[in-house]
Amino acid sequence: MNRTQLQRHLDELLDAARFKDYCPNGLQVEGASEVSKIVCGVSASLALIDAAIERGAQALLVHHGWFWRGEDGRVTGTRRARMARVLAHDINLLAYHLPLDAHPELGNNARLGRLLDFRPTATTGEQGLIWLGEPEHPATAAELCMRVERVLGRTPLLVGDAQVVVRRVAWCTGAAQGYFEQAIDAGVDLFISGEISEPTAHLARESGVPYIAAGHHATERYGVMALGAHLAERFGLSVEFVDIDNPA
Repeated sequence: MNRTQLQRHLDELLDAARFKDYCPNGLQVEGASEVSKIVCGVSASLALIDAAIERGAQALLVHHGWFWRGEDGRVTGTRRARMARVLAHDINLLAYHLPLDAHPELGNNARLGRLLDFRPTATTGEQGLIWLGEPEHPATAAELCMRVERVLGRTPLLVGDAQVVVRRVAWCTGAAQGYFEQAIDAGVDLFISGEISEPTAHLARESGVPYIAAGHHATERYGVMALGAHLAERFGLSVEFVDIDNPA
């Protein structure tokens, strides 16, 4: 598949131009003009780049790419090592951040909700990034925390009243602890995200709305997996998801 066609399809599918983001979405590093093998992963780390090289991929498709707002833009140290590998092996780097969080079918939030058997009812908050829904059956926060652990294969952190019965739940993958107050204002009984900050614990205890920190990496594996599967089915490309372990 031609690189330009691949980029255009992804940009349109994810409606990338609609989002105000902290990084450029789409093609971040130009590589080979023709793509037949894609490696997918959460973050464009050196380990993932090496995995793409080992598999002979012409493209690397990730959720967390490069060139974040406010970063030092000099190409030195680890940044130089990563970029040198990508350029030397003519690999295209494609990254979709908020567009991949928000997509109604292939996005991180959509996929996490499906895995946890939540029925989505609405979205709210900045750019519609907070998802609202209902568990299949009312359950305590502790029971839902155990479900998260079972599904994600990672021990989450539950803060607040573990015995609260959850009938309405909000979730947003990754580092969305800053959306906690918006979720509370939406009238939910529990909020699930990836990370937690020091003020989050106090807010969970004082508001009566428990908070589950399920892991940034753990909650954001599934969007890029779904996106890769879509490309394989739609265009017959060889696509492989490589999970580089990250405890955060």
